[in-house]
Amino acid sequence: MSQHVSMAQVCLFSLSSPFPASAVSSRLRLNRPLPFQFSRIQASSDATSASASNSNPKVVVTRERGKNGKLIKALAKHRIDCLELPLIQHAQGPDTDRLSSVLKADTIFDWIIITSPEAGSVFLEAWKEAGTPNVRIGVVGAGTASIFEEVIQSSKCSLDVAFSPSKATGKILASELPKNGNKKCTVLYPASAKASNEIEEGLSNRGFEVVRLNTYTTEPVHHVDQTVLKQALSIPVVAVASPSAVRSSWVNLISDTEQWSNSVACIGETTASAAKRLGLKNAYYPTHPGLEGWVDSILEALREHGHF
Repeated sequence: MSQHVSMAQVCLFSLSSPFPASAVSSRLRLNRPLPFQFSRIQASSDATSASASNSNPKVVVTRERGKNGKLIKALAKHRIDCLELPLIQHAQGPDTDRLSSVLKADTIFDWIIITSPEAGSVFLEAWKEAGTPNVRIGVVGAGTASIFEEVIQSSKCSLDVAFSPSKATGKILASELPKNGNKKCTVLYPASAKASNEIEEGLSNRGFEVVRLNTYTTEPVHHVDQTVLKQALSIPVVAVASPSAVRSSWVNLISDTEQWSNSVACIGETTASAAKRLGLKNAYYPTHPGLEGWVDSILEALREHGHF
């Protein structure tokens, strides 16, 4: 089931929605696309198809190289082939080296908030370097929580994933994170340098003391194979997993002459909102972010335009 949303709106479903996360996705339809910029990324041979045998891919997957496998596998179950075109890469943030030192210090945080798989991966590396101290983790959703599964099974319970909000957004996380009565409650927030201030502001307004460390950042890939890009521009759906992939990468690859009007399937509402602001006409996103909902949004985009 989908809903059509006017240009001025972003679809927000009630937390008590009777529809399962995997069955409901929302659409943003825009009427005034922005004039797109010409590509500022040089050609290379780095980008490749997800499978050399794929003759008719229907989805472009754009995460950092090596991190598209789960989505490709999930879509393959629906007999949908993908073209892999990594648009972003991760790099160290200004506070990367500070994280392990903070975890080694005497300060004990009531919560450590992790809001993306990459933030989780960076945190785990620093946590191990710090000697695997006892920590209590709050995650934004199931996709982020999955980063900790292997560690939880192998460790002696020194890492506890103890909270996930009713809806996988930073705003809801900040409004629902449990607080221990009236006593001071401290939060460590390792984040992307490009993340907004929504979480720390929301928590601070509720009386939490928040320490934010910008432990990583995202940047566009330096080279894109122009032959692969030309193929990608003709594929019905582009799957994007972060505002950076839309804002700093995909939009910059679309030239004025292409007037690209295919669909963008976003991992969640925050990314879809970025697509909306940039004038992309057909943006889809799941009510509850995660791999399953993301796949459903991709299928909806394909179905609505007669490609599935």
